[in-house]
Amino acid sequence: MTRSLLGALPSRKGAFLPEDDTVHETTRPRPGDRIMAAVNRDPRTAPHGTRNDALLAVVLAVAAVCFGLFIDDGRRPDALGWALLLAAHVPIVWRRRRPLLVLAAMVALIAPYHALDNNHAAPTPVAYVALYTVAVTGRPLRTILTGAVVLSVSLTVMLTVNAHRALELLQTSGWIIAVLFCGIDVRYYRQYVSSIVERAVRAERTREEEARRRVAEERLRIARDLHDLLAHSITLIGVQTSVAAHVLAADPERLDREAVAKSLDDIAETCRTARGELRTTLEVLREHGLADTRGPLPGLDGLPDLVAAARLSGARVEQDLRIRADPPPAVGAAAYRIVQEALTNAVRHAGPEPAVRLRLYDEPGALRVSVTDDGTGPTPGNTPGFGLVGMRERARSVGGTLDAGPRPDGGFEVTAALPLTMGEGTV
Repeated sequence: MTRSLLGALPSRKGAFLPEDDTVHETTRPRPGDRIMAAVNRDPRTAPHGTRNDALLAVVLAVAAVCFGLFIDDGRRPDALGWALLLAAHVPIVWRRRRPLLVLAAMVALIAPYHALDNNHAAPTPVAYVALYTVAVTGRPLRTILTGAVVLSVSLTVMLTVNAHRALELLQTSGWIIAVLFCGIDVRYYRQYVSSIVERAVRAERTREEEARRRVAEERLRIARDLHDLLAHSITLIGVQTSVAAHVLAADPERLDREAVAKSLDDIAETCRTARGELRTTLEVLREHGLADTRGPLPGLDGLPDLVAAARLSGARVEQDLRIRADPPPAVGAAAYRIVQEALTNAVRHAGPEPAVRLRLYDEPGALRVSVTDDGTGPTPGNTPGFGLVGMRERARSVGGTLDAGPRPDGGFEVTAALPLTMGEGTV
Protein backbone atom coordinates (compact mmCIF):
# COMPACT_ATOMS: atom_id res chain seq x y z
CA MET A 1 0.00 0.00 0.00
CA THR A 2 2.81 2.36 0.89
CA ARG A 3 4.62 1.93 -2.43
CA SER A 4 1.41 2.39 -4.43
CA LEU A 5 0.60 5.46 -2.37
CA LEU A 6 4.07 6.95 -2.76
CA GLY A 7 3.92 6.24 -6.47
CA ALA A 8 1.25 8.89 -6.86
CA LEU A 9 2.86 11.53 -4.65
CA PRO A 10 4.49 14.61 -6.14
CA SER A 11 8.07 15.35 -5.32
CA ARG A 12 9.25 18.73 -4.02
CA LYS A 13 9.96 19.90 -7.54
CA GLY A 14 6.56 18.91 -8.85
CA ALA A 15 7.66 15.65 -10.50
CA PHE A 16 5.98 12.36 -9.72
CA LEU A 17 7.63 9.47 -7.99
CA PRO A 18 7.26 6.28 -10.02
CA GLU A 19 6.38 2.89 -8.57
CA ASP A 20 9.97 1.68 -8.55
CA ASP A 21 13.07 3.37 -7.17
CA THR A 22 14.18 4.80 -10.54
CA VAL A 23 13.02 8.25 -11.61
CA HIS A 24 12.08 8.36 -15.28
CA GLU A 25 12.08 12.00 -16.25
CA THR A 26 10.74 11.32 -19.75
CA THR A 27 7.70 9.28 -18.56
CA ARG A 28 4.54 11.34 -18.28
CA PRO A 29 2.38 10.56 -15.24
CA ARG A 30 -0.85 8.71 -15.87
CA PRO A 31 -4.20 10.44 -15.31
CA GLY A 32 -4.83 8.32 -12.22
CA ASP A 33 -1.51 9.42 -10.76
CA ARG A 34 -2.39 13.04 -11.46
CA ILE A 35 -5.70 12.69 -9.66
CA MET A 36 -4.13 10.96 -6.66
CA ALA A 37 -1.38 13.59 -6.55
CA ALA A 38 -3.99 16.36 -6.49
CA VAL A 39 -5.86 14.61 -3.66
CA ASN A 40 -2.73 13.94 -1.61
CA ARG A 41 -1.21 17.38 -2.07
CA ASP A 42 -1.85 20.28 0.28
CA PRO A 43 -3.84 22.80 -1.83
CA ARG A 44 -1.79 25.67 -0.40
CA THR A 45 1.41 24.26 -1.90
CA ALA A 46 0.01 23.20 -5.29
CA PRO A 47 1.70 24.75 -8.34
CA HIS A 48 -0.32 27.30 -10.37
CA GLY A 49 -2.90 27.48 -7.57
CA THR A 50 -4.15 30.99 -8.41
CA ARG A 51 -4.55 30.17 -12.09
CA ASN A 52 -6.45 26.97 -11.33
CA ASP A 53 -8.72 28.75 -8.86
CA ALA A 54 -9.46 31.44 -11.42
CA LEU A 55 -10.56 28.73 -13.85
CA LEU A 56 -12.60 27.12 -11.07
CA ALA A 57 -14.31 30.45 -10.36
CA VAL A 58 -15.27 30.76 -14.04
CA VAL A 59 -16.68 27.22 -14.09
CA LEU A 60 -18.67 27.82 -10.91
CA ALA A 61 -19.98 31.13 -12.25
CA VAL A 62 -21.21 29.43 -15.44
CA ALA A 63 -22.90 26.73 -13.34
CA ALA A 64 -24.53 29.42 -11.16
CA VAL A 65 -25.87 31.23 -14.24
CA CYS A 66 -27.33 27.96 -15.56
CA PHE A 67 -28.98 27.26 -12.20
CA GLY A 68 -30.37 30.78 -12.07
CA LEU A 69 -31.84 30.48 -15.56
CA PHE A 70 -33.12 26.89 -15.62
CA ILE A 71 -33.89 25.86 -12.02
CA ASP A 72 -37.08 27.06 -10.40
CA ASP A 73 -35.95 27.76 -6.83
CA GLY A 74 -37.06 31.31 -6.20
CA ARG A 75 -37.42 34.12 -8.62
CA ARG A 76 -34.98 34.71 -11.45
CA PRO A 77 -32.28 37.19 -10.33
CA ASP A 78 -32.59 40.79 -11.46
CA ALA A 79 -29.63 43.01 -12.33
CA LEU A 80 -28.65 43.45 -8.65
CA GLY A 81 -29.07 39.74 -8.05
CA TRP A 82 -26.86 38.84 -11.01
CA ALA A 83 -24.24 41.32 -9.82
CA LEU A 84 -24.23 39.85 -6.29
CA LEU A 85 -24.15 36.29 -7.63
CA LEU A 86 -21.23 36.86 -9.98
CA ALA A 87 -19.34 38.96 -7.43
CA ALA A 88 -19.60 36.09 -4.95
CA HIS A 89 -17.44 33.98 -7.28
CA VAL A 90 -14.56 36.44 -7.46
CA PRO A 91 -13.08 35.67 -3.98
CA ILE A 92 -12.69 32.00 -5.00
CA VAL A 93 -9.48 33.05 -6.81
CA TRP A 94 -7.78 33.55 -3.40
CA ARG A 95 -9.39 30.65 -1.51
CA ARG A 96 -6.07 28.86 -0.92
CA ARG A 97 -4.38 31.86 0.66
CA ARG A 98 -7.20 33.27 2.82
CA PRO A 99 -9.95 30.64 3.11
CA LEU A 100 -11.73 32.27 6.07
CA LEU A 101 -11.59 35.73 4.53
CA VAL A 102 -12.92 34.35 1.23
CA LEU A 103 -15.79 32.62 3.04
CA ALA A 104 -16.64 35.80 4.95
CA ALA A 105 -16.66 37.87 1.73
CA MET A 106 -18.85 35.28 0.05
CA VAL A 107 -21.34 35.25 2.94
CA ALA A 108 -21.44 39.05 2.84
CA LEU A 109 -22.41 38.91 -0.86
CA ILE A 110 -24.71 35.87 -0.80
CA ALA A 111 -26.69 36.96 2.28
CA PRO A 112 -28.31 40.01 0.56
CA TYR A 113 -28.71 37.87 -2.58
CA HIS A 114 -30.88 35.39 -0.64
CA ALA A 115 -32.58 38.21 1.27
CA LEU A 116 -33.89 39.51 -2.07
CA ASP A 117 -35.44 36.02 -2.62
CA ASN A 118 -33.37 35.37 -5.73
CA ASN A 119 -32.81 31.84 -7.02
CA HIS A 120 -31.50 30.02 -3.94
CA ALA A 121 -29.84 27.10 -5.79
CA ALA A 122 -27.53 29.27 -7.91
CA PRO A 123 -24.90 30.16 -5.26
CA THR A 124 -24.90 26.68 -3.71
CA PRO A 125 -21.85 25.24 -5.59
CA VAL A 126 -19.56 28.17 -4.82
CA ALA A 127 -20.65 28.14 -1.17
CA TYR A 128 -19.84 24.44 -0.89
CA VAL A 129 -16.41 25.02 -2.43
CA ALA A 130 -15.65 27.78 0.07
CA LEU A 131 -16.80 25.63 3.00
CA TYR A 132 -14.74 22.66 1.77
CA THR A 133 -11.64 24.87 1.47
CA VAL A 134 -12.03 26.08 5.06
CA ALA A 135 -12.46 22.49 6.27
CA VAL A 136 -9.53 21.04 4.34
CA THR A 137 -7.06 23.77 5.34
CA GLY A 138 -8.02 24.42 8.96
CA ARG A 139 -8.29 22.58 12.24
CA PRO A 140 -11.48 20.59 12.94
CA LEU A 141 -12.60 22.87 15.79
CA ARG A 142 -12.33 25.93 13.58
CA THR A 143 -14.19 24.12 10.82
CA ILE A 144 -17.07 23.15 13.12
CA LEU A 145 -17.36 26.68 14.52
CA THR A 146 -17.26 28.14 11.01
CA GLY A 147 -19.97 25.75 9.82
CA ALA A 148 -22.17 26.64 12.80
CA VAL A 149 -21.76 30.37 12.11
CA VAL A 150 -22.54 29.98 8.38
CA LEU A 151 -25.58 27.83 9.10
CA SER A 152 -26.84 30.30 11.71
CA VAL A 153 -26.44 33.26 9.35
CA SER A 154 -28.18 31.35 6.55
CA LEU A 155 -31.12 30.41 8.76
CA THR A 156 -31.42 33.97 10.03
CA VAL A 157 -31.47 35.35 6.49
CA MET A 158 -34.02 32.74 5.35
CA LEU A 159 -36.28 33.50 8.31
CA THR A 160 -36.43 37.13 7.22
CA VAL A 161 -37.45 35.99 3.74
CA ASN A 162 -39.75 33.04 4.29
CA ALA A 163 -40.15 30.66 7.24
CA HIS A 164 -40.87 27.83 4.84
CA ARG A 165 -37.53 28.47 3.09
CA ALA A 166 -35.76 28.45 6.47
CA LEU A 167 -37.31 25.07 7.25
CA GLU A 168 -36.16 23.69 3.90
CA LEU A 169 -32.65 24.99 4.55
CA LEU A 170 -32.65 23.29 7.95
CA GLN A 171 -33.77 20.04 6.31
CA THR A 172 -30.99 20.24 3.74
CA SER A 173 -28.33 21.38 6.22
CA GLY A 174 -27.01 17.84 6.12
CA TRP A 175 -25.29 18.71 2.85
CA ILE A 176 -23.40 21.51 4.57
CA ILE A 177 -22.33 19.15 7.36
CA ALA A 178 -21.34 16.52 4.78
CA VAL A 179 -19.15 19.02 2.92
CA LEU A 180 -17.44 20.09 6.12
CA PHE A 181 -16.74 16.54 7.27
CA CYS A 182 -15.55 15.62 3.79
CA GLY A 183 -12.98 18.40 4.05
CA ILE A 184 -11.95 17.21 7.52
CA ASP A 185 -11.54 13.64 6.27
CA VAL A 186 -9.44 14.77 3.33
CA ARG A 187 -7.29 16.85 5.68
CA TYR A 188 -6.65 13.86 7.95
CA TYR A 189 -5.94 11.70 4.92
CA ARG A 190 -3.35 14.19 3.67
CA GLN A 191 -1.74 14.28 7.11
CA TYR A 192 -1.58 10.48 7.04
CA VAL A 193 0.03 10.52 3.59
CA SER A 194 2.46 13.22 4.72
CA SER A 195 3.49 11.10 7.71
CA ILE A 196 4.09 8.12 5.39
CA VAL A 197 6.25 10.24 3.11
CA GLU A 198 8.14 11.67 6.09
CA ARG A 199 8.82 8.19 7.46
CA ALA A 200 9.97 7.03 4.03
CA VAL A 201 12.31 10.01 3.69
CA ARG A 202 13.60 9.46 7.22
CA ALA A 203 14.19 5.78 6.49
CA GLU A 204 16.03 6.65 3.28
CA ARG A 205 18.13 9.21 5.13
CA THR A 206 18.88 6.64 7.82
CA ARG A 207 19.98 4.14 5.19
CA GLU A 208 22.25 6.72 3.59
CA GLU A 209 23.74 7.65 6.98
CA GLU A 210 24.27 3.98 7.78
CA ALA A 211 25.97 3.48 4.42
CA ARG A 212 28.23 6.49 5.05
CA ARG A 213 29.03 5.18 8.52
CA ARG A 214 29.96 1.77 7.14
CA VAL A 215 32.14 3.37 4.48
CA ALA A 216 33.89 5.47 7.13
CA GLU A 217 34.44 2.40 9.31
CA GLU A 218 35.81 0.44 6.37
CA ARG A 219 38.15 3.27 5.42
CA LEU A 220 39.37 3.45 9.01
CA ARG A 221 39.90 -0.31 9.07
CA ILE A 222 41.88 -0.19 5.81
CA ALA A 223 43.94 2.72 7.16
CA ARG A 224 44.75 0.71 10.31
CA ASP A 225 45.68 -2.36 8.24
CA LEU A 226 47.92 -0.34 5.96
CA HIS A 227 49.57 1.39 8.91
CA ASP A 228 50.24 -1.87 10.73
CA LEU A 229 51.47 -3.59 7.60
CA LEU A 230 53.71 -0.82 6.32
CA ALA A 231 55.10 0.20 9.70
CA HIS A 232 55.95 -3.39 10.58
CA SER A 233 57.41 -4.30 7.20
CA ILE A 234 59.38 -1.10 6.68
CA THR A 235 60.80 -1.30 10.20
CA LEU A 236 61.99 -4.86 9.62
CA ILE A 237 63.43 -3.99 6.23
CA GLY A 238 65.21 -1.00 7.74
CA VAL A 239 66.75 -3.07 10.54
CA GLN A 240 67.79 -5.87 8.18
CA THR A 241 69.29 -3.38 5.76
CA SER A 242 71.26 -1.82 8.63
CA VAL A 243 72.59 -5.27 9.55
CA ALA A 244 73.70 -5.89 5.97
CA ALA A 245 75.32 -2.46 5.76
CA HIS A 246 77.10 -3.02 9.06
CA VAL A 247 78.45 -6.37 7.87
CA LEU A 248 79.70 -4.81 4.65
CA ALA A 249 81.36 -1.85 6.40
CA ALA A 250 82.72 -3.60 9.48
CA ASP A 251 85.59 -5.47 7.85
CA PRO A 252 85.68 -5.28 4.04
CA GLU A 253 88.76 -7.52 3.91
CA ARG A 254 86.97 -10.35 5.72
CA LEU A 255 83.46 -10.08 4.26
CA ASP A 256 80.90 -12.39 5.83
CA ARG A 257 79.07 -13.31 2.68
CA GLU A 258 76.76 -15.70 4.54
CA ALA A 259 75.54 -12.97 6.91
CA VAL A 260 74.98 -10.54 4.03
CA ALA A 261 73.09 -13.17 2.04
CA LYS A 262 70.91 -14.00 5.05
CA SER A 263 70.04 -10.32 5.59
CA LEU A 264 69.14 -9.93 1.93
CA ASP A 265 67.02 -13.10 2.04
CA ASP A 266 65.22 -11.78 5.11
CA ILE A 267 64.55 -8.50 3.30
CA ALA A 268 63.17 -10.36 0.29
CA GLU A 269 60.95 -12.54 2.49
CA THR A 270 59.63 -9.49 4.33
CA CYS A 271 58.85 -7.81 1.01
CA ARG A 272 56.98 -10.88 -0.25
CA THR A 273 54.94 -11.13 2.93
CA ALA A 274 54.12 -7.42 2.88
CA ARG A 275 53.17 -7.59 -0.78
CA GLY A 276 50.75 -10.45 -0.14
CA GLU A 277 49.06 -8.68 2.78
CA LEU A 278 48.93 -5.43 0.83
CA ARG A 279 47.26 -7.19 -2.10
CA THR A 280 44.63 -8.68 0.23
CA THR A 281 43.95 -5.27 1.77
CA LEU A 282 43.66 -3.45 -1.54
CA GLU A 283 41.23 -6.01 -2.94
CA VAL A 284 38.63 -4.43 -0.68
CA LEU A 285 38.97 -1.20 -2.65
CA ARG A 286 38.66 -2.97 -6.01
CA GLU A 287 35.59 -5.06 -5.28
CA HIS A 288 32.08 -3.59 -5.64
CA GLY A 289 28.75 -4.91 -4.49
CA LEU A 290 30.05 -7.70 -2.24
CA ALA A 291 28.89 -7.92 1.34
CA ASP A 292 32.28 -8.83 2.80
CA THR A 293 35.51 -8.74 0.79
CA ARG A 294 38.00 -8.63 3.63
CA GLY A 295 39.49 -12.03 2.89
CA PRO A 296 40.98 -14.22 5.62
CA LEU A 297 41.80 -12.32 8.80
CA PRO A 298 45.20 -12.74 10.47
CA GLY A 299 45.01 -14.76 13.66
CA LEU A 300 46.95 -16.02 16.64
CA ASP A 301 48.57 -18.72 14.52
CA GLY A 302 50.64 -15.94 12.92
CA LEU A 303 52.23 -14.82 16.20
CA PRO A 304 55.27 -17.14 15.88
CA ASP A 305 56.14 -15.46 12.58
CA LEU A 306 55.95 -12.03 14.23
CA VAL A 307 58.21 -13.21 17.04
CA ALA A 308 60.68 -14.70 14.55
CA ALA A 309 60.75 -11.48 12.52
CA ALA A 310 61.37 -9.41 15.67
CA ARG A 311 64.21 -11.71 16.67
CA LEU A 312 65.77 -11.34 13.23
CA SER A 313 65.68 -7.60 13.79
CA GLY A 314 67.79 -7.96 16.93
CA ALA A 315 65.15 -8.09 19.63
CA ARG A 316 65.42 -10.71 22.37
CA VAL A 317 61.81 -11.86 22.51
CA GLU A 318 60.50 -14.16 25.24
CA GLN A 319 57.02 -15.49 24.59
CA ASP A 320 54.48 -17.03 26.93
CA LEU A 321 51.41 -18.20 24.99
CA ARG A 322 48.75 -20.00 27.02
CA ILE A 323 45.57 -20.17 24.98
CA ARG A 324 43.14 -22.99 25.64
CA ALA A 325 40.46 -22.16 23.01
CA ASP A 326 40.40 -20.35 19.70
CA PRO A 327 38.95 -16.84 20.06
CA PRO A 328 36.52 -15.36 17.50
CA PRO A 329 38.26 -14.39 14.23
CA ALA A 330 37.84 -10.66 14.85
CA VAL A 331 39.33 -10.96 18.35
CA GLY A 332 42.21 -13.03 17.03
CA ALA A 333 42.88 -10.47 14.30
CA ALA A 334 42.81 -7.61 16.83
CA ALA A 335 45.26 -9.44 19.11
CA TYR A 336 47.55 -10.19 16.14
CA ARG A 337 47.61 -6.53 15.05
CA ILE A 338 48.20 -5.29 18.61
CA VAL A 339 51.14 -7.65 19.07
CA GLN A 340 52.48 -6.71 15.64
CA GLU A 341 52.39 -2.99 16.39
CA ALA A 342 53.82 -3.46 19.89
CA LEU A 343 56.77 -5.52 18.57
CA THR A 344 57.35 -3.00 15.78
CA ASN A 345 57.46 -0.15 18.30
CA ALA A 346 59.86 -2.12 20.48
CA VAL A 347 62.22 -2.73 17.54
CA ARG A 348 62.04 0.91 16.48
CA HIS A 349 62.17 2.73 19.82
CA ALA A 350 63.54 0.40 22.51
CA GLY A 351 67.16 0.67 21.42
CA PRO A 352 69.58 -1.99 20.21
CA GLU A 353 68.77 -5.61 21.12
CA PRO A 354 65.89 -4.86 23.50
CA ALA A 355 64.50 -7.56 25.80
CA VAL A 356 60.84 -8.02 24.96
CA ARG A 357 58.37 -10.20 26.84
CA LEU A 358 55.16 -11.31 25.11
CA ARG A 359 52.40 -12.85 27.22
CA LEU A 360 49.12 -14.06 25.79
CA TYR A 361 46.63 -16.01 27.88
CA ASP A 362 42.91 -16.42 28.22
CA GLU A 363 40.77 -16.17 31.31
CA PRO A 364 36.99 -16.47 31.81
CA GLY A 365 35.46 -14.15 29.23
CA ALA A 366 38.61 -12.32 28.10
CA LEU A 367 41.86 -12.69 26.19
CA ARG A 368 44.79 -10.91 27.84
CA VAL A 369 47.67 -9.48 25.79
CA SER A 370 50.82 -8.03 27.32
CA VAL A 371 53.96 -6.81 25.54
CA THR A 372 56.76 -5.24 27.61
CA ASP A 373 60.30 -4.16 26.86
CA ASP A 374 63.25 -2.70 28.75
CA GLY A 375 64.10 -0.01 26.21
CA THR A 376 64.13 3.75 26.42
CA GLY A 377 60.88 4.31 24.57
CA PRO A 378 60.15 6.90 21.87
CA THR A 379 62.53 9.83 21.62
CA PRO A 380 60.96 12.93 23.24
CA GLY A 381 60.06 15.68 20.78
CA ASN A 382 59.50 13.38 17.79
CA THR A 383 56.24 13.66 15.88
CA PRO A 384 53.81 11.10 17.35
CA GLY A 385 52.52 8.45 14.98
CA PHE A 386 49.27 6.54 14.81
CA GLY A 387 50.48 3.26 16.33
CA LEU A 388 49.00 3.68 19.82
CA VAL A 389 45.82 5.19 18.40
CA GLY A 390 45.48 2.27 16.00
CA MET A 391 45.97 -0.29 18.80
CA ARG A 392 43.28 1.36 20.92
CA GLU A 393 40.92 1.41 17.95
CA ARG A 394 41.66 -2.28 17.36
CA ALA A 395 40.73 -3.09 20.94
CA ARG A 396 37.57 -0.94 20.86
CA SER A 397 36.44 -2.51 17.58
CA VAL A 398 35.87 -5.82 19.37
CA GLY A 399 34.63 -4.29 22.62
CA GLY A 400 37.94 -4.47 24.49
CA THR A 401 40.31 -2.05 26.21
CA LEU A 402 44.00 -1.22 25.84
CA ASP A 403 46.52 0.60 28.00
CA ALA A 404 49.98 1.68 26.88
CA GLY A 405 52.69 3.70 28.56
CA PRO A 406 56.12 3.73 30.24
CA ARG A 407 56.79 1.25 33.03
CA PRO A 408 57.77 2.52 36.49
CA ASP A 409 61.03 0.55 36.44
CA GLY A 410 61.89 1.52 32.86
CA GLY A 411 60.80 0.36 29.46
CA PHE A 412 57.39 0.39 27.82
CA GLU A 413 54.30 -1.76 28.32
CA VAL A 414 51.21 -2.49 26.25
CA THR A 415 48.33 -4.42 27.85
CA ALA A 416 44.96 -5.27 26.31
CA ALA A 417 41.83 -7.11 27.41
CA LEU A 418 39.75 -8.47 24.54
CA PRO A 419 36.37 -10.18 25.09
CA LEU A 420 36.06 -13.77 23.92
CA THR A 421 32.35 -13.34 23.14
CA MET A 422 31.54 -10.86 20.36
CA GLY A 423 28.68 -8.55 21.27
CA GLU A 424 26.24 -6.92 18.86
CA GLY A 425 27.71 -3.99 16.97
CA THR A 426 31.34 -5.17 17.15
CA VAL A 427 33.32 -5.94 14.03
